[in-house]
Order: sequence, then structure tokens, then C-alpha cells
Amino acid sequence: MAVGTLQASMSLLFRQRCFYLFMALLLLIVAVPFVFGVQGGRAALQVAHALVLVAALAAVGRGTTVFLVGLLLAIPALALQLTAFVRDDPTISVMIAAGLYVAFYLLTIASLLRYVFNPEVMTADKLFGAAAAYLLIGILWADLYRLIQYVDPEAFGGGAGKPLRSYYDLIYMSFGCLTSNGPGDILPVGSRVRSLVILEQLVGTLFVAILIARLAGIYPAKEAAQDLTSSQ
Repeated sequence: MAVGTLQASMSLLFRQRCFYLFMALLLLIVAVPFVFGVQGGRAALQVAHALVLVAALAAVGRGTTVFLVGLLLAIPALALQLTAFVRDDPTISVMIAAGLYVAFYLLTIASLLRYVFNPEVMTADKLFGAAAAYLLIGILWADLYRLIQYVDPEAFGGGAGKPLRSYYDLIYMSFGCLTSNGPGDILPVGSRVRSLVILEQLVGTLFVAILIARLAGIYPAKEAAQDLTSSQ
């Protein structure tokens, strides 16, 4: 009953659910880096992560089961992230949080794609859903790279005595790979991490191609229906 009430409340608050998720992701990716290195910057990152989680829960909240699973993933992920922040970044909390974020983002992306590619009229909210799913793919891979980095500190050109790549370094690399521009000045080391880079490049290319095909498949059918109505 409590879950159903929360789900209904979020649906009323977020009528354009995918738009709010898209804006929350832009805040995380574009705005927060400007304050990340200053005092209070890490706190701003935690707030941005929380906003993304809330907006994503609203976006996937069309089904009770998916919403409940998302809630069970999002709450401990955020709690562990905050624990890492308060305790000055203990590795185990960050690793578990990153794993939960990966699972949550996978669930959200799958739900968004099911909504976007549903054979109904394309709406503005669906277009924002497609854009949000694309941004989430980049965030998902950044968390995968973060997990790899904790297992293998040399995975991105680091080494003994060198600091690990920051979260925004990994986001920068992730979106470079997603858009097929490459990892930039970050060097992926080893066949396993390079295979993940290749996979992200493939996913990014296929996502855009499939979305264009989806849009191209809608509008001719709509125009044909209008022509048929006119002829009658």
C-alpha cells in the first residue's frame, strides 16, 4: 500500500517524467563539474545523484513491479554513496554503490526503451525518454569503469602511487566512447577494459541507428493514414 501511494504521488508530481530525468542527468553531467573541485562540490555531486535517482524512479514508475525493484536498488545505492561521502570515500562502500547504480541504471534504461519503442504515437515525453536513456548509458559505463578501476588501479593509465581517475574523468571518457570520439587523453590499459570500450562504442552507434529507424517508421505510417482519410 505504501509503495502504491508513493508511486501515485510521484506520477502526479512528475507528469512529464522523462523530461525531468533528462534535466537531472544534464545537471549531473554538465553543471555539477563546475563546482566539483571547490568546497561543497562533493556534496553537490551527492545531491545531483539523488535527483537523478528520484527522477529515474518516477520515469520507471509506470509499472509497480519495476518501481519496487528500482526502489530496492536506489535506496541502498544512495545510502552507500552518502556513507562513502561522510567517511571520506571508503573503497568497499563505493564499489558496492557503483554495482547497485549499474543495476539500477540497467533497469531504468530497459524500462525507458520499452516505453520509447512502444508502437504508439511518438510524443515529446518519449523523445526525452530516448535522450535520457542515451545519457544513462554513458553514466552506466562510467560506473562500470569505476568498478574496474577499483579492481585494477592501472586500468586507466594509473599506477603505483598515482591517484585513481576521478568520477568526472570517467564520465568524460565514457561519453567520448559512447559518441565514438574515443577515450580522449585517458588510456584504457588491458584487453578487458578495452573490450568494454568497444562495447560502449557499439551500443552508442546502434542506439542512434535504431532510434532513427524507429522515428522513420512512425511518420510515414502516420502520413499514410492521413492520406487514406483524405481519400475517403
